[in-house]
Amino acid sequence: MTEDQTPYAPVPSDPPAETGFHTSVPLTELQLAVERLRAEVRKVIVGQESTIDMLLVALLSDGHVLIEGAPGLAKTLTAKLLARCVRTGFSRVQFTPDLMPSDLIGTSVFDPRTTAFEFRAGPIFSNIVLIDEINRAPAKTQSALFEAMEERQVTVDGRTYPLAPPFMIVATQNPIEQEGTYRLPEAQLDRFFFKLNVDYPSLDEEVAILTRAQLGRELLSVDAIQPVIGPEELERARWLVRQVRCEEKLIRYIAAIVDRTRHDGALMLGASPRASLAILTGARANAALMGRDFVTPEDVQAIAPHVLRHRVQLTPEREMEGLTPDQVIQLLVRQIEVPR
Repeated sequence: MTEDQTPYAPVPSDPPAETGFHTSVPLTELQLAVERLRAEVRKVIVGQESTIDMLLVALLSDGHVLIEGAPGLAKTLTAKLLARCVRTGFSRVQFTPDLMPSDLIGTSVFDPRTTAFEFRAGPIFSNIVLIDEINRAPAKTQSALFEAMEERQVTVDGRTYPLAPPFMIVATQNPIEQEGTYRLPEAQLDRFFFKLNVDYPSLDEEVAILTRAQLGRELLSVDAIQPVIGPEELERARWLVRQVRCEEKLIRYIAAIVDRTRHDGALMLGASPRASLAILTGARANAALMGRDFVTPEDVQAIAPHVLRHRVQLTPEREMEGLTPDQVIQLLVRQIEVPR
């Protein structure tokens, strides 16, 4: 393992479950931790408030994130800053067309001293794993991620090695370049909790970026970021998120949205039950960030596009018309009656 792949700290077990819904969940410590994370990231990143908030939602939800955007929008930098803020192991992998599965998960090496094969762990054996330009690796290498992303384990030479928590993959890709890239398989896309689209900064944000740069590049350094949360505190925050309640009418609302994707005429591939679970988990985390111990329809509506946009596929006719998955998702969400 590399020097920045620090050993995992022991993760505390869940506190005893309580019967019935909570009348109040103590979310103060979670909000303070989130504010510390935001403050550290904002030392370097200007704008991108929605992207940062959704990354925090994914972190609290124990989900993987795919970040898509044009070159130069600080996708990789934002992911590195998030990892820097959490006191855990971190590794980065640059995906290329010649990358092999063993370069990612590791391989068994013969040790002549013991006359036995010894497993050498790859960069996937870390806590937060940044995969840069994930769509540049071929299907053979992409398939090596399937087991790790879903089951939090890796099987090599018939032996299974668990990936200790917290384990999170943050992947980036450029939607513009097509040369030397490969389309991610649907089964892999479905394993990403969120797909976040990063937009260009506003004029005022770009002025702020230039002003910071003029003051000195040291202000933009990742080294300026300090860890503000450890594994135990992160696990405690995740436990608090799981205590946020979601009423049955909102559960039915989530199910209705996902079910509509399977019957909408503009879509030839709808979302799976994994999407329903992701919306529920993400909505609870979003409510917790807002200081609420209950989910509202607005939480569901805020989370649904990030969960669904990479899990649905437009029909060829709708693609030719210029529709996007986000537009179709927005329309079908409007068609579902909002519970009150």
